[in-house]
Amino acid sequence: MQLSKSRIMSALQCRKRLYFEVHHPELREISAATQAAFDTGRRVGDVAQQIYGQGRGILIEYGPGLAKALRDTESLMNAGVDEPIFEATFSHGGVLVRLDVLIPEGPNPQSPAWRIVEVKASTKVKDEHVADCAIQAWVFQGLGYDLGEIALAHVDKSYEYPGGEDFGGLLVEEDLTAEIADLQDSVPAWIELAKEAAIGELPEVHVGQHCTTPYHCPFFAQCWPTETSYPVQGLGGSKEKLGQLVTAGYKDIRDVPATALDGDETRSRIHRVTVAGVAELLEGARTFVQELPFPRYYLDFETIMPAIPIWPGTHPYETHAFQWSCHIEDSDGSLSHEEFLNLSGDPPMQPLAESLIEVLGSAGPILMYTDYEARVIRSLAERLPELAPELEAILDRLVDLHPVVKANYYHPNMLGSWSLKAVLPTIAPDIDYSSLEEIQEGTAASNAYLEAISPETSAERQEQLRVRLLEYCRLDTEAMVRVVRFLEGR
Repeated sequence: MQLSKSRIMSALQCRKRLYFEVHHPELREISAATQAAFDTGRRVGDVAQQIYGQGRGILIEYGPGLAKALRDTESLMNAGVDEPIFEATFSHGGVLVRLDVLIPEGPNPQSPAWRIVEVKASTKVKDEHVADCAIQAWVFQGLGYDLGEIALAHVDKSYEYPGGEDFGGLLVEEDLTAEIADLQDSVPAWIELAKEAAIGELPEVHVGQHCTTPYHCPFFAQCWPTETSYPVQGLGGSKEKLGQLVTAGYKDIRDVPATALDGDETRSRIHRVTVAGVAELLEGARTFVQELPFPRYYLDFETIMPAIPIWPGTHPYETHAFQWSCHIEDSDGSLSHEEFLNLSGDPPMQPLAESLIEVLGSAGPILMYTDYEARVIRSLAERLPELAPELEAILDRLVDLHPVVKANYYHPNMLGSWSLKAVLPTIAPDIDYSSLEEIQEGTAASNAYLEAISPETSAERQEQLRVRLLEYCRLDTEAMVRVVRFLEGR
């Protein structure tokens, strides 16, 4: 069996994961966040080809199949190519790799030393990246090619986009040649471990932190309890501790003895309420709400964090708000609604901030759920110094509902989460995010915005996305209104 580099990395993370990838690929679950990460990686890879190619270079296409990719790569290597090769494909010792960037170096084009550059969308070198590069080097050198240097290129967060599709400074390299050389003797053992996991029986590997670190396993549901009403992972906290409970045979929260929780206050509370089977709402919630003056503003942002900057003067992974929704509640209980969304493709930050300042006025609490809105407003104040005084005044009025809900309310069906989407079904089941078309969570909203502002998107499709974005963001602030009214007993 030929193993890809990614499958060997899976074996290093968890042998069970590799077993499922090989024998049950249909069980793999790709979340919206994971798909977004894949898409980001592809976009950074495309920019890397622009940077390292400088108008030259040969791309080994994946579409026709790996067999053809291997043949095309071998032909280029034998022909003494004198320009970069992108996605060069090699196989050695039952391991297949595709190299992001392969550059010929040295005075002899017929027998050059080669330079490998592995490209990552992260902002730093991680341990798993080093192992990744070590496998690439092992395959490349095992085929008899001269490896002069291997480097990892990652995104430089300090890079400021000048515009004009000039991404020359987006990536920064770190030379891993010496570190990779020290790991070469370890690679064969990694490969044998992966082969054993791939062709053998399901390995006996207990669940734990490795199920989510460094990456969330797409086969999580195959190993953790899911067939019970209140699975143990609903206790929350460290996956290592939860894994110990699962290994001990516990599947349902109600089966776990209180003594096994080590006195952890949050887990003990989740356990107590779940065993009782009755939601807990403390009087502190009502007191908190009754002390909030009117008018009350319920605010929610939608944002993007593009790895590759879109607008001149912006940075990789910088947070940009592109939309807000605000429900406004008066003392008589009446509600009004304001919103902002601009799909022109122009930088939205300035008009978004100006409209927000106008709507929020100068008095009244501004309710949010978690402190994300505060972080967004701070970033707007940094980017727009002329509006900083007004934005900082808004910061002083923000009230976070999340800690209030967490301190005063828990329902067994929340399964250890106090996120808005976990709380809402237990207090307002008529508000259903799953009924929304296409956009039901934040990642989908970000992707929809990027699609909507793309020059390739038709006017009809853009209008469809506009309606769906407005529906989704409006539901978030309506949900907060319902939470506050529930806490007050209305």
